[in-house]
This record gives sequence, C-alpha cells and structure tokens, in this order.
Amino acid sequence: MTTPNTTQSVPTAVQPARSRRQWVALAVLMLPVLLVSIDNTVLNFALPAISEALQPTGTQLLWMIDIYPLMLAGLLVAMGSLGDRIGRRKLLLIGSAGFGIVSVLAAFAPSIEYLIAARALLGFFGAMLMPSTLSLLRSVFTDREQRRLAVAVWASGFAAGSALGPIVGGFLLEHFTWGSVFLIAVPLLLPLLIMVPLLVPESRDPNPGKIDVASILLSLFTMLPIVLGIKRVAEGGFDLFGAIAVLVGLAAGVLFVRRQKRLETPMLDLELFRRGAFSGAVLINLFSVIALVGGLFFVSQHLQLVLGLSPMNAGLILVPGLVVMIIAGLAVVPIAKRVRPSRLIPAALLISVGGYAAIAVTGGEISALGIAVTFTALGLGIGAAETVSNELILSNVSADKAGAASAVSETAYELGAVLGTAILGTILTASYRAAVELPQGLSAAQQAAAGETLGGAVAVAGELPTDLGAVLLDSARAAFDSGAGMAAWIGAGLVLAAAVIGLTTLRKAS
Repeated sequence: MTTPNTTQSVPTAVQPARSRRQWVALAVLMLPVLLVSIDNTVLNFALPAISEALQPTGTQLLWMIDIYPLMLAGLLVAMGSLGDRIGRRKLLLIGSAGFGIVSVLAAFAPSIEYLIAARALLGFFGAMLMPSTLSLLRSVFTDREQRRLAVAVWASGFAAGSALGPIVGGFLLEHFTWGSVFLIAVPLLLPLLIMVPLLVPESRDPNPGKIDVASILLSLFTMLPIVLGIKRVAEGGFDLFGAIAVLVGLAAGVLFVRRQKRLETPMLDLELFRRGAFSGAVLINLFSVIALVGGLFFVSQHLQLVLGLSPMNAGLILVPGLVVMIIAGLAVVPIAKRVRPSRLIPAALLISVGGYAAIAVTGGEISALGIAVTFTALGLGIGAAETVSNELILSNVSADKAGAASAVSETAYELGAVLGTAILGTILTASYRAAVELPQGLSAAQQAAAGETLGGAVAVAGELPTDLGAVLLDSARAAFDSGAGMAAWIGAGLVLAAAVIGLTTLRKAS
C-alpha cells in the first residue's frame, strides 16, 4: 500500500528519471557479480595449466580452489552484518579496491603456496562484494515486481559471467600464462570504483548493533574445521584428525547459535530461519550450487584432459548451457507471477536432474556434444529455480535486514561451492587414485604426480616415450571417467533433494 501512495506523490516527470537511475544502478551492481562468476569459471579452465606450472599435489590443488569460497562462506554473514552497520556501498567500495590489488598479486604467484594465500585474501575481500550488491537491490527496488526482474538479472549475471569466462579465459590461456586469468578483475573493478559513488545510494540499518568479533571468529571456526575434516576423510579415509576437525567445527557452530540467541542485536538473526520460504530457499540454493560447481570441476577437466580440447574450445562447449541459464532466469519471471514456487522450483530442478543422470548413466564416458546437451539441461533448471529462490529470500525480510539476509543467501552459494569441490572433487580424486594403473618405468616423482591427478598424468605422459605415454594416458583417463560417473550420480541426488525441499517448504510462499 505504501508504494502506490508514494508513486502518486511523485511528479510524473520525475518518475522516468528515477526508474532510469534504478536500472543504471543495477547495471553497475552487476560488475562485481560478473567478476566473481568469471573468476570461478576461468579458474576451473586454468587448472591444467596451473597443475603443469606449479606442480601441486591433489590436495593443494583442491585447497587452491576451495580456500576462496571457504573464506567467503566463513565471512559473508559477518560482512553482511558489517555492511548493515557501516554502509553497504562503503563496504562494496572497500572490497572492490582490495580485490583488485590482490588479483594482481595472484597473477604473478611464484608457487602454489603463494597462490593459495592470495586466493584466501581474495576470499576476504570478495566477502565484502556479494552481500552488498544483493542487499542494495533490496533498497533500490522497493516494488516487488520490479525487484523480481532485478533479481532475475542479478542472478543471470552469474551465468553471464560464467559464459563469458570460458571465452575470455580460453583466449588468455592460449596466448598468455595462467596468471592472466586473475587480471580480468582490473578492467571490471576500475569503472565500478568510479561509478558506484555516483549512481548507487548508500544504505544501512538505522539501528545497528555493535560489531561482534566473537561471533565473527565463531563463524570462521565453524566453517574451516568442517571442510578440513571432509578433505581429510576423503583423502585418507576416516581417522582421528578428520573426526576431531569436524567435531570442533560443529561445536563452534553450536556456540555461534547460542551466542546469537543471547545477543540483543545478533550478527545473524536466527528468526529468519523460522520462515519456511526463507530457509527452504537457502537450502535450495545450497544443494543446487554443490551440484553445479562439483559438475564444473570434473566436466572442465574431462573436456580438456580426456577429450583433448583446448581451453577455448572447452569453454565454448559449455556456453550454450550457460546462455540457457540466463534465458531461463529471465523467462521465469512472468511465470512466477502465476505459478506457486512450491510447484515451479521442483519442476525446474527435475530438468537438471535429468541432465546429471544422463552423464551418470554413461559412466563418465561422454562426448563433447553430450556434455553440451546435458549441461544445457542442468543450466535450464538451476537458472530458473535460483531466480525464484533468491527473490523469496529478499521478499521475506525487511529492508533494514537486507544485508544479513543477502549474506545468508551468498553463504549458501559459497558453502555450496566449497562442498561441491570438497565432496564431488575429493570423491573423484579418491576414485582416480584407486583406479589408475601406472606403467613400469616411471621415476618416483613421476609416479607421485601421475598417481595424484589426471593433470599430473598428462604432464608425465609428455615426458615419456610415445608408447609408454599412451598407456599411462589410457589408464588415467579411464580412471578419471569412472570417478566422474560416480560424482554425476551424487550430483543428480543433490538436485533431486533440492526439488523435494522446494515441494515441502514453499507451500505457503507466493
């Protein structure tokens, strides 16, 4: 009722100018979204080059990928709460400047350890970006119909960046060193730093609480040990260290929840999770992203290391699916006005289940055309579902809590990215190690590299006589594909679980 009265009180000549400013502000806020999605996609395609240049172990390679979303997942709630207090636009500008500087440092990393540290810092500054963009949309677009379209555009930005990433990244990787993929951040962040102060209004919680350092530390001590424990178990089986790490994380999580309940102004308002539409939408995002990121981890390597495609051509294979993801996110907006989320989201996700199942039934032995078709089905379902779920997250909170709610949504995304690689990636790595058969005649160093990852096997094969190298490659590729088939079944199950969650938790949502 407030919006119509406000609109009537605004002179008609001012309304078009205000509307234009809203959509220009959205375009500016899309820049960090594009940056984060391009960064994630490009890194997946740069894995073979990084493996050959820095010679990481399988665990180091996974940590290099995981540390960025892990830091994001651990800090997003804290940064979302900080943005509510000091100003979401201010936090966005600080994060953008820091992200740009560290990206340049990462581009020239001399070792895998240096690169892992740089990725951790990128996660720290990246945690300032995403909650700010989504929460600022909540304050810029007060009308729900406009906001639904704006969120669709925002969500499609991830797919747009993912579609652009393989093309730009493939070109860079074919003409320059792997470090060039990190420099993409610079041309995106420079205009953002200039335009955001001019076009995007500041937004904050009018009654913020104090910054709670103890809650920030507890959130980090929840995320880090749990993921460390998952990795430890996946790498060497269940042991005391892995069990202790998981228990420490769970204990910190319990303390975090208890502290939030005691505080008058908690860092994370747990009452949000009592709303079925909010908690259900968050879980849908979590399960969907685990499946999507885990799928990208093995699909990108299959295209390059098994099928022998260049980074550019491998990226082009995935572009149709990513474009369909964009179209689905936008096309679902008018449908969402007529179809309840409890029906729309499960129906969309079942399409993605079919795409994953198609990969799984082949046992991982699938052609480039097959990957293009199945990935298109995956993008169609997840693209439509996430537009609806993200809008539900924003519409179920007040404007002053938009930062915290956006942070929860982004935490689900980033935790999903961590678990997607940690669970599906480590299952794939463990399966590869168990199945690969190394030929006689390899040195100890060659055995260690070829037995660790498919990228290592490809590098070692290049050092061997042609016949011996071919034997190693055949064994390594077969071992990798068998693990990919298993990971695809798990991905299908995760998306199916997200569909069931939508069906059961969103019945009252509209």
